[in-house]
Amino acid sequence: MVVTADLDPVVPRGRLRDRGIGSMVGWRLVTLVPVLGLVSAGLFAAAAVSPFDPLVGYLGARYETTSAADRALLTEQLDLDAAWYQLYGRWITDVFTGDLGVSRSFAQPVSELLAQRIPWTMLLVMVGMTIAVGLALSVGVWAGMHRGGLVDRAVAATCVALQGLPPFVVSLAAIGLFAVGLGWLPPAGLTDAGADASLGQVARHLVLPAGALAVSQVPWLLLAVRESVSAQRGEDFVVGAVTRGIDATTITRRHILPSSLASFVTILGVRLPEIVVGAVLVEEIFSWPGIAGAFVQSAKDLDMALLAILTVGTTCAVMLGSLLADVAVALLDPRVRADG
Repeated sequence: MVVTADLDPVVPRGRLRDRGIGSMVGWRLVTLVPVLGLVSAGLFAAAAVSPFDPLVGYLGARYETTSAADRALLTEQLDLDAAWYQLYGRWITDVFTGDLGVSRSFAQPVSELLAQRIPWTMLLVMVGMTIAVGLALSVGVWAGMHRGGLVDRAVAATCVALQGLPPFVVSLAAIGLFAVGLGWLPPAGLTDAGADASLGQVARHLVLPAGALAVSQVPWLLLAVRESVSAQRGEDFVVGAVTRGIDATTITRRHILPSSLASFVTILGVRLPEIVVGAVLVEEIFSWPGIAGAFVQSAKDLDMALLAILTVGTTCAVMLGSLLADVAVALLDPRVRADG
């Protein structure tokens, strides 16, 4: 989203907020379909030149003991020798008729697989990002209001150090400290071996992956809040509020924080793809039964029925999330005009 600040003081606040948002949403939704089409077509084309043999993924350890004649027969039966555009045409036709196909890697319908795994991924992302957003807003606002102090410098230094750590490093460190070293929390899985997926079991196993995902995202969000709050403190409307004798808590809550949320939401929207990648890495390391394991396995096996749906779905989620972030920015900051 390209945004510009409209400084015309005679434009009513409500009209300024609404200007351009409708056209931006309409344009983004119109371009969504061709983008998804290009992404899915590019995926099938890339798979055609991939060095991976989908038959290896299908047969697994049996591949070496399968005769050449049987391999050729399976290739024909599974339609693995068809041109990529033929496979793509069949796949997209089936999708538009509501048939997502069957995953070769997991030997079950793709729709069933998604229904089983997506809720666990959503749970992990929602809990992790709720923690990250809560910490970023609370600590970031405090640091921004006390810019230059000892605690602020410590917070900034910690965030800068954490920014350089990818999610898998944070995850491994969490396992080493809290699971292996201290033994406080389980290192992986949804439940203990043989245990039912009760609330207590899931919550206990969720702590480390959700915490690792949150820690990997907090530095970027917190520093954005800190910088924005610090900048807002010098604005004329804040100085005016201080001059009128309004207490610091009220100024922060009613003036500084609302004006700082726009940049925070912008950073959140920009980082959506990295949040998705971080969730995938965290799920894999902690053996969390979300969609990440299916994503990785389908990519290794070139299981196109599953891989294509996951790729298109992820792309769609990122684009819609970015759109929602841009709309929120335009609504939060009355000076912003959405230009599509």
